[in-house]
Amino acid sequence: MSVGGEAVRPDGEADEPGWEVDPDDEWGVAVITMVGRQLKLLREAAGLRAAEFGALVGYGEDLVYKVEAGKRIPRREYLVDADRVLNANGVIEATWEDVKKVRYPKTVRDLGKLEAKAVEIALYECHIVPGLLQTPEHARSVIGAAQPPYSPDDVERMVAARLARQSVFERSPAPALSFVLEEGVLRRPIGGTMAWRQQLERLLEVGQLHNVVLQVMPMDCDTHSGLDGRIEMLKFPDGTAVGRSDGAFNGRPTSEPKHLRILDLRYGTIRAQALSPRRSLPFIEQLLGET
Repeated sequence: MSVGGEAVRPDGEADEPGWEVDPDDEWGVAVITMVGRQLKLLREAAGLRAAEFGALVGYGEDLVYKVEAGKRIPRREYLVDADRVLNANGVIEATWEDVKKVRYPKTVRDLGKLEAKAVEIALYECHIVPGLLQTPEHARSVIGAAQPPYSPDDVERMVAARLARQSVFERSPAPALSFVLEEGVLRRPIGGTMAWRQQLERLLEVGQLHNVVLQVMPMDCDTHSGLDGRIEMLKFPDGTAVGRSDGAFNGRPTSEPKHLRILDLRYGTIRAQALSPRRSLPFIEQLLGET
């Protein structure tokens, strides 16, 4: 079946938002343009018209033209099927490793690269559940609440990018991860009761991992060292580090040793003021039981 020239698969994947190319992302545009050019050259060399090729891979002619023109990010299934139809011996399928990154905003890609290298990640978050801990529905609700609102494509692109960063939990050797979350954040039913419950369940799941320390800052702690805002620290194998705090150094990332010592002091004090990890997980379980 075809709607507006694009094939509609049973799961609706052809029409899923978030697969448009960001024109301001030079690297992303270059990747998708290169892949599209390869696909077009191989299709023409095989003597296939766009409509014929689209029928063989299960997509409409319009979408084929968009991919080949570098205007739409192809899904992995598209590349796999194209590789098979065009007898490309894995060359097209292999482009997915770069293609999949184009969906993610450049700033998120840069952050993801740093997190992928870090041996320690420490984060205090005062307003939301950290992106590394968010469920898809929670992330969608948080991003979708922005004003002015993002387009549906941008929301899905940002959700995908946020979830992709969570591959840090699958790394081996695993990095040491430390999170301190405000009780008030955990009590806010973002996305509705079901999404809220799923988010609390996710926190309990992650909090039990051997390389994760998760703590809750209780509301009865009337003042603490994180009142200025978010604090994040990333430490790398070579002994270097980068940190950022909303309330210090104009909120900009810093690798200055004296700045990092200040952030270390603040984060260490916050951890000391928060509930211990042993008390924090039962506290979250209690919140879950109240929903």
